[in-house]
Amino acid sequence: MSLSAAVLLAAGPSPSPSPSESSTPAVPSFKDAQESASNAAGWVEENWSTWLAIGLRVLLIVAIAAVLRVVVRRAITKLIDRMNRRAGTGASTALSSLLVNAERRRQRSEAIGSVLRSVASFLILGTAALMVLGTFEINLAPLLASAGVAGVAIGFGARNLVTDFLSGVFMILEDQYGVGDSIDAGVASGEVIEVGLRVTKLRGDNGEIWYVRNGEVKRIGNLSQGWSTAGVDVTVRSDEDLEKVKETIAAVGERMSKEEPWNEMLWGPIEVLGLDSVLLDSMVVRVSAKTMPGKSLTVERELRWRVKRAFDAAGIPIVGRPEVPGQEAAAPDPTAGMAAPSAYSSTVSPQSVAASPIPPPSTTK
Repeated sequence: MSLSAAVLLAAGPSPSPSPSESSTPAVPSFKDAQESASNAAGWVEENWSTWLAIGLRVLLIVAIAAVLRVVVRRAITKLIDRMNRRAGTGASTALSSLLVNAERRRQRSEAIGSVLRSVASFLILGTAALMVLGTFEINLAPLLASAGVAGVAIGFGARNLVTDFLSGVFMILEDQYGVGDSIDAGVASGEVIEVGLRVTKLRGDNGEIWYVRNGEVKRIGNLSQGWSTAGVDVTVRSDEDLEKVKETIAAVGERMSKEEPWNEMLWGPIEVLGLDSVLLDSMVVRVSAKTMPGKSLTVERELRWRVKRAFDAAGIPIVGRPEVPGQEAAAPDPTAGMAAPSAYSSTVSPQSVAASPIPPPSTTK
């Protein structure tokens, strides 16, 4: 018998627990409760200063971020308003005053202000969030790495959207065009009715609306900045008196520049530049004038109308008109363009007889 078995036999059989003792939970005593409360109070007493310091630090970061965001947004708004006032009062010449468009300036300033405010809010709130996480001693390296990977993935997936957005921002900052301008964007042309950070709306000549993505625009021709040029080609006969033609056109331009509303649309005198081309039966005289932006076509139509009436009054014939007024031109001969009949068309003509083949000699007797 082993030693452990001998010890168990000497101790005697152990009493088995009763069913009542195994089913009822043990009730903690007052001493145990007092000990647990003292431990909790000790833990709170040891760590309350740390938690209070963390809470105060988080509250301070949030308060500073909120105040800084409000201050920066208000400063951006005041800066945009000041830029608008300078643009409105700084136009001293007629050209600059006509180029100022209230709607265009308002929309451009709103777009710039919205972009700046959004960027400022993102930077301030993002920095505050990272500082709060750092206060709780959270490792930010995996978070920043994940954010970088997600940013790269989103950038590759939405590269067209990012391109449109960036192109719209630089387009607005550089003031390439605005509301009311007539532009040629390559893919479409018309009058700008709305400028956005991603899409520009154009009203076409036939009334259609074009939605042009800013990222697709490779080149822009603005027809409403500075001035426009109205060019008219006047075609006269090659034997016409050039001095008379020039004096007639100059008189038309002088009268037109003194009448309403053409005196406002014309920003320079109507000039006869000279002969643009000389042909056998006609000459082309080039007439040009500097006009208000977007009014070149209107001035060209009116100038053609006036030149035609002035030429009729001065007796300057247009190309293709008969020389004698009232006399109808003779009807063209329908056979004039036909070639003369050939001598070989007749079988009895000397040419046909000479060209006919010699018959072979007869072999019969």
